[in-house]
Amino acid sequence: MVSKEIRNVIEKYLEAYNSFEIERMVELLHKDILFRNISNGETTTETRGIQAFRELAEQSSTMFSSRRQTITDYNVTNDKVEVGIDYEGILAMDFPNGLKRGDKLQLKGKSTFGMKEGKILLIEDYS
Repeated sequence: MVSKEIRNVIEKYLEAYNSFEIERMVELLHKDILFRNISNGETTTETRGIQAFRELAEQSSTMFSSRRQTITDYNVTNDKVEVGIDYEGILAMDFPNGLKRGDKLQLKGKSTFGMKEGKILLIEDYS
């Protein structure tokens, strides 16, 4: 069972993410935040610390005209919370892989969150 406080922090983070509110996202992070994006078992992006996370969030926010992560379930494993995610985004630019501005991207994945001192210490996004 995920505590109400942890669920609240995760949900606030995703609300800020969905509405491109980077400062609100960052306020919920521990100063030593570790972020990883893992696609097909390979780490494609990793940042450490608030400033590096903020820079990545600002850069990635320009890639989408809209985006939404929707929580499908919660699971606790050891000291981490695993969240099932349905992701949908509309591209704001052309991508090198052939995706075009205006294309809709839909993914199913999961995110793992670790907490420390009431803030998010770890985010691992899996797709």
